[in-house]
Order: sequence, then structure tokens, then C-alpha cells
Amino acid sequence: MEYLVSKGIVDSYFEKFKKILNVDVAIVGGGPSGLLASYYLAKNGVNVVLFERKLAPGGGMWGGAMMFNDIIVQHEALPIVNELGINHKPYAEGLYVIDSLQATSSLIYHASKAGATLMNCISVEDVVIQDEKVNGVVINWAPVHRERMHVDPIIVTAKVVLDATGHDCEVARILERKNGIKLNTPTGSVIGERSMSVYEAEKTTIENTKEIYPGLFVSGMAANGVSGSFRMGPIFGGMLLSGQKVANTILNAVNQTV
Repeated sequence: MEYLVSKGIVDSYFEKFKKILNVDVAIVGGGPSGLLASYYLAKNGVNVVLFERKLAPGGGMWGGAMMFNDIIVQHEALPIVNELGINHKPYAEGLYVIDSLQATSSLIYHASKAGATLMNCISVEDVVIQDEKVNGVVINWAPVHRERMHVDPIIVTAKVVLDATGHDCEVARILERKNGIKLNTPTGSVIGERSMSVYEAEKTTIENTKEIYPGLFVSGMAANGVSGSFRMGPIFGGMLLSGQKVANTILNAVNQTV
């Protein structure tokens, strides 16, 4: 029995691992925008993998606000909330409270159930560049990255890469730093996140969700960080709408490259 348990896990995992070595879309970061993008893409038949460095995907949504496990969404995001079956209750005009744990687990469940491959405990440490276009990511185990061990990585090729790494916009920063290129931002570089302004940040999260370099898209807080906009705190409607928008945009891009 011990042998069968181990063999079953190893066989299954490496079949899954081989499947994600060449994909349509590689998403870096398992926060709400990345998870929702993976859900919509997989639902539309796209071969998508999501890499999350931590043990559990979900980003900051798990923690609610200062570990109060409730969050706010606005009415514009209610169709997404309803589609995912997340309970909500009205709080003020146009604002609703949802349970952060239910919301996060629902995002993970729906993304996986739709066919997205979710790979936790894996870090993305670089991108693949071919013909002045991002064509994949370079991955390693998260503990290797954390401990700074000199262990060579594995390459995953992809038609499109999505930076959904949140406040740090890690993929965009790596691309800019290592290649001396200009991004599709007001300054041509990663500007960095500004201080909190909830109303402005909710708008710009969606506006800044776009392709910033051939083959590289940004969503969620990475979109605001790259373009120098504001943070928004524990309101998540903009994050969900950003994930939905980037999925639709990427879907068009992937279909054009088929």
C-alpha cells in the first residue's frame, strides 16, 4: 500500500507537470484577478496554468481586512459574484459584504473545476523572450527561490503570460530590469503603486488591465503598480472585473495566434 500511495501521487503529478510545459497562457500569481482570469480562460477551452508561490492560492483575499474575514464588493461585480455562487449581503448603496474565505475558496474551486491547472509552491524567476515577445516563464520550487539555492530552473513556453503578482508586479519588473525595454505605461517603465484612494483605484485597476509588452499582460494590483496608480484596500470588485477583462483580452490574443 505504501508503494501504491507514493507511485499514484508521483505518476499523477508528473503527468500534470508535463501537460503544463507548453500552454496557451501562463498566469503568475494566484490572487483574485489571476484566479478569475484562469477560470474564464479555461471555461473557454484555453490551456492555462497558474503558478502560485505560496502553499494556497488566493492572495490577500484570504485575510479580509486586517484579518477580519469579510470584504466588500460593489454592484458592478455582482454578476461575477452570482456566477460563482458567493453569498452576499447589502451594506450601503451599491456595496455588498461577502465572506473572504468563501469567496477565495470559490475562486479556487471554479478555476480548477473549469480545467485550469493550478500549481502551488512554484516561483517564477524569469521570462522567456523570443523575437521581442514574451513567450513563456522560467520556474523553480518556491523553497529553492526562498533559500536562494543555486538550482537551475525549468522552462514553460506559453503564447501569453499574465502578471497577476499583486503589489510587487514581479514579472514586469524582471522583464524591464533584465532586458532594458520600454513598457506600455506612462513612463515606459514600472512606476510603482501610490497610496490608498479607494474610488480612484477601483477605476484604474480595470483601466490599467492591458498588454504592457508583446505577450505580457497585467491584472489586479500588478496593473495599478505597473502604471503608477493607487491601492484600494479590502474592496475587491475591481480585482474581479480586472480578471474578467484580462481573460477576454487574452482570449482574443490567443485566438489570433492559433
